Amino acid sequence: MIEVNHLVKRYGNHKAVDDLSFKVEKGQIYGFLGPNGAGKSTTMNIMTGYIGATSGEVIINGHNILDEPEVAKKCIGYLPEIPPLYMDMTVKEYLEFAAELKKIPKSERAGQILKVVDMTKLTDMMPRLIKNLSKGYKQRVGLAQAILGFPPIIILDEPTVGLDPKQIIEIRDLIKMLSKEHTIILSSHILQEVSAVCDHILIISHGRLVASDTPENLEHMMNRDNTLEMEVKGTVDEIRNIVFDVCPSAELDNISSEEGIVRFTIKENDSADIREALFYAFAERHCPILTMSMKIVSLEKIFLELTAGDGEAPEDAEAPEDSEVPEDTEVPEDAEVQEEGTLLPEQDYNEQQEESEHDGDL
Repeated sequence: MIEVNHLVKRYGNHKAVDDLSFKVEKGQIYGFLGPNGAGKSTTMNIMTGYIGATSGEVIINGHNILDEPEVAKKCIGYLPEIPPLYMDMTVKEYLEFAAELKKIPKSERAGQILKVVDMTKLTDMMPRLIKNLSKGYKQRVGLAQAILGFPPIIILDEPTVGLDPKQIIEIRDLIKMLSKEHTIILSSHILQEVSAVCDHILIISHGRLVASDTPENLEHMMNRDNTLEMEVKGTVDEIRNIVFDVCPSAELDNISSEEGIVRFTIKENDSADIREALFYAFAERHCPILTMSMKIVSLEKIFLELTAGDGEAPEDAEAPEDSEVPEDTEVPEDAEVQEEGTLLPEQDYNEQQEESEHDGDL
């Protein structure tokens, strides 16, 4: 579906992306994580053809994004962190314009627009000017244009920014629904969001891939030391003896006793699961187990451990004058499109419109 091979992006002496390689398989939701300055947005901009790479390649459905940009871009729907909306258009006008740019057949445009509007809950907003919408609804309009045309790959950069909790849940449900027929790449700083919807997680740090696996496997990888948290009725000495009889190499920590209840943690470096053996050992000694749970490392902790040492340096460190547009160059809200995938300031667009009108008069 998508192959990123040895991708490098330099801005002067700074490497925003450093020999990055990964594959994205069909029908999955991929979470793309990294601290500020890690190279997430730069990578997404290269994958969508917005900027070029210094070296390396991106293959979309067998098409190189630089060698065959038009064919490759038709496979992608993209919602950047700042949606390129046109403030003086209504929602209806904007989506009709986006459908025309995507070269959706005229006979299918109205039906597709109605479908994405219903999916993103924008029906009541259709006649309103985009500039009069709240930030959350503007985000929904950007998401609607990304889905329009129903491309096989949908790339979403911070899709829930500005949404309230109810809207966030609705967008999560929409992403899950879309994943049945589309491959989704989701970049977000909200780790709970990634954990809730993603089948696979990619974590980058300093422009390099540091982890690529399912959330469950990442948790298992970081939980190599089996740590149990327990509450047992008995004395501290009884509990020590029972634990070390079952597992002599175990480490007993955080011991506290109150009213005949001992609370403690057991760390076992061996990968074997000792919970069943402990259950029978404590039962045999008539020491009731009140609680026993495996301590799970959260995605937040995994993220912090894998990206430890990352600074807050911006991804778009100073670029040479003749380099491509830096990743965080803000696209004017009133920009227009010159050709498929290329943005043009509204002033130039208006001049073109005036010229067309004059030509018509002639």
